[in-house]
Amino acid sequence: MKIAVIGTGYVGLVTGTCFAESGNDVVCVDIDQTKIERLRNGEVPIYEPGLGELIERNIASGRLQFTTAVSVAVPPAQLVYLAVGTPMSESGAADLSALWAVVDSIAPYLNENAIAVTKSTVPVGTNAQIFARLKQNTGRECRVASNPEFLKEGAAIDDFMKPDRVVVGVRSAEDGEILRRLYAPFLRTEKPFLTMSPESAEMTKYVANALLATKISFINEMSGICSAMDANIDDVRRGIGHDSRIGFSFLFPGVGYGGSCFPKDVRALDYLAKSQNIDAQILQAVDAVNGVQKTLVPRLMKKHFDNQLEGKKIGVWGLAFKPKTDDIREAPALVLIDHLLDAGCEIVVHDPEAMGNVCELYGDRLTYCDRLLDVLNGVDALAIMTEWGEFRGPDFAEMKSRMKQAVVFDGRNIFNGEQMRSAGFTYYSIGRPAVCPSSDG
Repeated sequence: MKIAVIGTGYVGLVTGTCFAESGNDVVCVDIDQTKIERLRNGEVPIYEPGLGELIERNIASGRLQFTTAVSVAVPPAQLVYLAVGTPMSESGAADLSALWAVVDSIAPYLNENAIAVTKSTVPVGTNAQIFARLKQNTGRECRVASNPEFLKEGAAIDDFMKPDRVVVGVRSAEDGEILRRLYAPFLRTEKPFLTMSPESAEMTKYVANALLATKISFINEMSGICSAMDANIDDVRRGIGHDSRIGFSFLFPGVGYGGSCFPKDVRALDYLAKSQNIDAQILQAVDAVNGVQKTLVPRLMKKHFDNQLEGKKIGVWGLAFKPKTDDIREAPALVLIDHLLDAGCEIVVHDPEAMGNVCELYGDRLTYCDRLLDVLNGVDALAIMTEWGEFRGPDFAEMKSRMKQAVVFDGRNIFNGEQMRSAGFTYYSIGRPAVCPSSDG
């Protein structure tokens, strides 16, 4: 099929590249000329494992092209995917200004049989509004479908190529069948292709993210109760996770969720509920618990140092909101950094991918280390804020020898408490008892 993808952000770039990889002819469009030139040269503006190799291969095959011209990409396209950002506005609602600009830009070039497909996360009713806007702009009824994305940053290629399910919202069986054929190469293991109304498809995306965020906030709140009651959240998690009704996924306590999806989508769904005079108390609690959880490590530090943080040198491992991405949007590490800067600390940081993005925010207020252990030189404490794989097996003796004070605040529970005790560390984690060095450590 001939496909145009409008927007080369995270979702658009992965979507266009994966469709090209399955044999479609794809043209990706963006208004940023510099970004388009970089992509044409095989330079990927985001960090996503495997994406660069796929882009390079499909550019070479001629199946993947990049342009700034809607007038080039849209006229021959059978499917026009809309994949622009819908960030949160000050009110909490999704900001659809970029989406409406794209809808207006494609209208003059949309061929009569093309289907405009919304990939962006949008409020319920947006599909109908796009239909009405295209009808106003073109003088005819255009075909509009919804196809929400369920991609995890850091695993997006696998998620797209091997989806748990594909959800599409359509007004006609014919449109549903076209999208089914498009996705057939990705569903050879009998994963479901689910057709529904556009409104249900739009709602599915929000509800999925809100439920996952709820699981995170729930286990984080339970971890706080465990700490207060001398219980261990790891034991509790095992005790509940083997219940088939509950399971283990997303029940890992930590310093809160971040990124471009969960915070925005929980608030947008709450805003949507308010617009219908519904008080979505669970959604509000999920967001509030997450906000409190992001302040947990700063609070633990203040308590440990008796509120005397000024002049302390603190190391931070992990800046991205999760591993295998350079995305720092709403990252818990940024909350910690802000608290420490306000307290007058010196901060030394390392992240395998996100330091460039953090440097754009903080500049020379932080010290950046390319080597993991160099962060520890002379620090009073280490905070671990992202669970990168390379953080899990350090030389503990080397760590301790470099640190001024052997104190670790593990916001992702990547280490074992007894192991840290025997290695000579004072160790704080989430929902587990704090440990002090053993006498022979």
